[in-house]
Amino acid sequence: MGWVERFILPAPTDIVNALILNWSDILMHTGVTFFEGITGLLVAVVFSFAMAIIMDQFVLVKKAIYPSLVISQTVPIIIIAPLLAMWFGFGIAPKIFVVVLVCFFPITINLIEGLQSVDQELIDLVRSMGARKIQIFSKIKFPYALPYFFSGLKIAATYSIMGAVIGEWLGGKAGLGVYMLRARHAFALDLVFASILVIVILSIGVFYGIAMIQKAIMPWEKLKEE
Repeated sequence: MGWVERFILPAPTDIVNALILNWSDILMHTGVTFFEGITGLLVAVVFSFAMAIIMDQFVLVKKAIYPSLVISQTVPIIIIAPLLAMWFGFGIAPKIFVVVLVCFFPITINLIEGLQSVDQELIDLVRSMGARKIQIFSKIKFPYALPYFFSGLKIAATYSIMGAVIGEWLGGKAGLGVYMLRARHAFALDLVFASILVIVILSIGVFYGIAMIQKAIMPWEKLKEE
């Protein structure tokens, strides 16, 4: 409407036009960020499962590690990311590592809570029937913990893209974070906002993709809603 200069705050039409005109470049950088985010998220899931199972099986391990996990979240990731770039260079590995760091905590905490929220009487019942530990885990604990797991996973999904972008801000050759920095240095704020729009859409897409996987893996949840 002309109230604010466009070089300070671009109009929505300018943002859409910038997105259309630079779509090929933005798409290439989006692919890099998406790969970093999804790869880091998958690695975080693997480590989270291993850590949650260990803490569930060994109480002393949980008492020793759980406080450290909480304390680790008080360290700003923006502080750690430059160190990773110094140690591992400016390739894709530090970005994936940043994503793993931001995604690991919510998945692990929710999963361990789910595993330890199972009704003890139910566990005693199947144990009295001769069930082994692996059977108790696969038939009782794991299905019961799935809603907790997916809750943490959906939180981590939104963090994954953000973590990848933060890693790219602090050093990289490609990705939406790098593209945003280049656009900002060129005072092309329309491209900066276009990149933000793509990041938001990408994060929402990952979130709802996981929600669809949850519905496919847990069809009984849909029956409960009905």
